[in-house]
Amino acid sequence: MADSIEVLLYGLGAIGSFYAFILNRCDRVRLTVVARSNYDAVVKDGISIDSKNHGQHWFRPDHVIRSPSEITGKHFDFIVCTHKAIDPVGALIPLDPVVDKETTFVVLQNGVGNEDPFRERFPHCTIISGVVWVGASQPNPGIIFHTSSENTDLGLFPNPLLTAETETERLQTFTSLFSAGGTTFTTPANIQLHRWEKVIWNVAWNAITTLTCQDVQSWLESSPDAISWTRRLMEEVIAVARACGVPIRDGLAEDLLERAGKLGKLRTSMQTDRECGRAMEIEVILGVPVKRGRERGVEIPLLESLYVLLLAVNRQVLGTT
Repeated sequence: MADSIEVLLYGLGAIGSFYAFILNRCDRVRLTVVARSNYDAVVKDGISIDSKNHGQHWFRPDHVIRSPSEITGKHFDFIVCTHKAIDPVGALIPLDPVVDKETTFVVLQNGVGNEDPFRERFPHCTIISGVVWVGASQPNPGIIFHTSSENTDLGLFPNPLLTAETETERLQTFTSLFSAGGTTFTTPANIQLHRWEKVIWNVAWNAITTLTCQDVQSWLESSPDAISWTRRLMEEVIAVARACGVPIRDGLAEDLLERAGKLGKLRTSMQTDRECGRAMEIEVILGVPVKRGRERGVEIPLLESLYVLLLAVNRQVLGTT
């Protein structure tokens, strides 16, 4: 790769803006961002971030666009996808004008199975799969608040059409950008293990807080059965993961419950989406585990119930009832 690295960030919400901040700190990066609702604010005033880990900063990406069609034919070394996985297939269509065989996708989204639509549409590209543990909010367009939560797990979703050497080099190049930007990350050998561990967390807390309209602490204290019910739900998702060949360790559910108990009045992104009348990431967080569990004959009554209930809530939120 040339000394200058072209990066397109697709999805400039709170999490996307945090990663834009990190990438912008790297002198080698020429950063283009795709913005929607905050486009006017970012064009006019740039992005302001108040981070518990990094302090207060203001920056302006090299280019701000509404759609990749504005720069058809431009080559990007990396396309970092931080858009919500609401329409996993349709959301990729606008990227067609800026993708070539040398493009590497970095998928920083909640859920499992996220890489499949990328592989189907762009079979010759490298895919780096990322698991995000970052807390951020955007109370006003272009104004970002970042908590102390900050880690990203990164690993390859291997492409049989490319050599391991090529893909490893691309992963190393991308992680060098994160190093230069000063954020914490890991490169685990089995990224799918980490994806499933995160989705076990998300299935429980996103679904429960959204359906009960309570924070995690309030839910756990709501009845003598709340903790044991949540444990059974997590164990169902763990059973699905293991049936898919993912080696989830014993004791994970207890560790996640203990971790949640230390976080106080934790609210979730799905809960916020419901309150704001936005579509929720139901399929990649719950739908894919339900589908894979059914395919493999795993008994998942709690998971299926939450999935069906959330589909109804999502339909109501979107005004399609």
